Amino acid sequence: MRSSSLSLAPDDVSRGAAVQTVPRRHDSSAYSDYGPELGPDWSDMSATPHKLRISEWLYRSNESAFLWLVVRLWLGYQWANAGYQKLWGSERGFFWFGGGAGVKGFASAGVLGSTAGKGGGASYGWWAAFLHNFVVPNASWIAKLVSLGELLIGVALVLGLLTGAAAFCGLLLNVTYMFSGSAGVNPMYALLGVLLVLAWRNAGLIGLDRFVLGSPLTPYRLGRWVGHLTHRRPTVAALPH
Repeated sequence: MRSSSLSLAPDDVSRGAAVQTVPRRHDSSAYSDYGPELGPDWSDMSATPHKLRISEWLYRSNESAFLWLVVRLWLGYQWANAGYQKLWGSERGFFWFGGGAGVKGFASAGVLGSTAGKGGGASYGWWAAFLHNFVVPNASWIAKLVSLGELLIGVALVLGLLTGAAAFCGLLLNVTYMFSGSAGVNPMYALLGVLLVLAWRNAGLIGLDRFVLGSPLTPYRLGRWVGHLTHRRPTVAALPH
């Protein structure tokens, strides 16, 4: 009776050992500060920083966190100041008070510019219809939502709290303003917002994200834990001689 186990030649064993000893290339030092469960082992590439590509250095390394700190503080201040002005500053009579006159005027100007066809309003007919049929009638509560949203986005960016999510919310507002025909500072804010979203792992490393992203209750950690529970390795059937 022939054995059903698969025998390996010495050459095969040596080749298999060589394959198993190849280090993984997915590496970053930023994970080490959030805990070993946050991602794969990034120790080998952090030990040889000259092998890091520019994208990996920007979006995964600890060193680039100082760069993102500057971006966060500047952009966060701009958002927080915009929200402050709408809540307690010079614009409060048009946003938090006044029945949302600021939002109603902004949306009406977008619709008017789109109708006139002079390029100063909403660029798309469906967006102009959205401004006219939804934003203008609901300008009062939308103005309050925008005021609070801008302030909270700014505070979160300054503190480095859920930086990626805060930058994404700011990016949505920038896109909304630009769709309505307002450029101004929005393209610059949107560009920095995209970069912060891409750098969500380490942009808040010098901030509260250092502790929040290491919590077992964050969606990322919960997702990895569920993935470990549901992961099953495929079984390999033994081949006959």
